[in-house]
Amino acid sequence: MKTVKGALVGYGMFGADVVIGSLWDVQRNGIAPYLDRVGLDDWSARYQGVGFELVAVGTRSTASARRAEAEMLAATGRPLRGYHGDTPWLDILRDFPDLDVLIVATPDHLHTAPTLAALEHGVHVITEKPLCLDLTEADRIIDLARRKDRIVAVDMHKRYDPDHLRIFQELGPSLGTPLYARGVLEEPLEVSTSTFKWVEQSDPFSYVGIHWVDLFMHYLDLTPLALYGVGQKRRLKEEHGLDAFDSTQVMVTHTNGMTIIYENNWLTPADFEGPVNQDSQLVATRGKVESDSQYRGLRYWTENGGSRTANTHFFRKVRRPDGSLVSLGYGKDSLVLGLEKVFRCVLGLANANDLAGTYADAASLRRPTAVVHAARAVIARNAELFAAGQAPVAVASFSEQTITLHDPTGDARTVYRRSVGPAKP
Repeated sequence: MKTVKGALVGYGMFGADVVIGSLWDVQRNGIAPYLDRVGLDDWSARYQGVGFELVAVGTRSTASARRAEAEMLAATGRPLRGYHGDTPWLDILRDFPDLDVLIVATPDHLHTAPTLAALEHGVHVITEKPLCLDLTEADRIIDLARRKDRIVAVDMHKRYDPDHLRIFQELGPSLGTPLYARGVLEEPLEVSTSTFKWVEQSDPFSYVGIHWVDLFMHYLDLTPLALYGVGQKRRLKEEHGLDAFDSTQVMVTHTNGMTIIYENNWLTPADFEGPVNQDSQLVATRGKVESDSQYRGLRYWTENGGSRTANTHFFRKVRRPDGSLVSLGYGKDSLVLGLEKVFRCVLGLANANDLAGTYADAASLRRPTAVVHAARAVIARNAELFAAGQAPVAVASFSEQTITLHDPTGDARTVYRRSVGPAKP
């Protein structure tokens, strides 16, 4: 019997919930039972008897490491080693030279270091979104993954939302030529003020706007041409002392003429009825689609509890006969799909480079990362212009090798230039 060995770095809001819950299921029953939801049920027989073992979790603090150890033991009856510190992945890679996959659920700006370290050790990677915040870093990850012939899967779970599969795979051909679109994703105020300690290193667009960017760019095969963006710093700065954007608005025009507007914030109050607020629309020459990803049709209220809505598609728990819980939803599907590619490579059924494009790999996130990189530069510059009493008129343009910031109040400057071989943005 073959056992695929994995480790997780990052045990915060998402890592300690969706990610770890999905890994517990795969450790209990292998990967085969969960493949039908991602259209890979024909592969199930190949993985019968193949196990998965989560051997380590790395966190920033001692308390989080001990919590991970205790929760793992309670959920699976199996121990793991908890590591803590600024770079716990280095200790894990040292102590487990036979590790197969590192799952990265660290803060946005800390994805690159553990990903590159794992690849250098010949270890496959599954990382939370975004892949990274800088296109130069993305290039390094993509190039190293190719040289090492290793999987780098990114958890872009909106690709696997049943509603989105219906929109882009079934309705798409009848809609005609896409003209413009809009994506909204608004996070709770609690996330930016207490849950995350790193909001000053990110922004609402980089954190959650990337979901919509990837979704539209992936299914519509879009290449960015120009970008405009602005952001607002009010409540987080004035009330919470955080030098971070409350909200951002980014507009991207693509080489086919399609324009998409992304609206994001992390200001939603605690008494809002859903975990997040999110919706999208797509207008084409022969049709329009509106999708409310927040309100899926389940609404309820309780006395003194207010009205609530639930997205049961994303991640929910189903009770087994023994009382334990199995996770289900497209949040898990995305992780399973990445893990399946790792399983396939570890078992010698495929080479990682031959699987390129069959999952949300690092190369497929290059153009979305270019958009994030450009947006961060444009939003920052326009904030400076506005603070100086000038119109926020900075924009960015894209070519195959560069991202250029154009500021009518000054000279254009290159904020990115490809330095390691040819690639498209």
